[in-house]
Amino acid sequence: MKFHFRQSSCPVFEERPKTLRESILEDLEKTRYELETAYLGFDYVTDPDLIDCYIYEVNSIMKRYRYLLNQAANLSPLPEEDVLVSNSETPVGALVG
Repeated sequence: MKFHFRQSSCPVFEERPKTLRESILEDLEKTRYELETAYLGFDYVTDPDLIDCYIYEVNSIMKRYRYLLNQAANLSPLPEEDVLVSNSETPVGALVG
């Protein structure tokens, strides 16, 4: 049985007090990385027990990812100064508008 994983490492996050938004976004990034790793493990196993293990792991991580997405969606919208540009100011918005 062979295990093949990507050579990239998990993203490193700085340790400082975080806002709720930053914390949720960081958790989303970590969860996305865990999901990639679980899919890679699933792709290379052949033992039926390990296949079942990875299926449960992927399902578990997907549920956590959906939960975090819902938490991020329920946060208050960004303040006006954090919004980069409105649709009419983008090149695509100018073409559509």
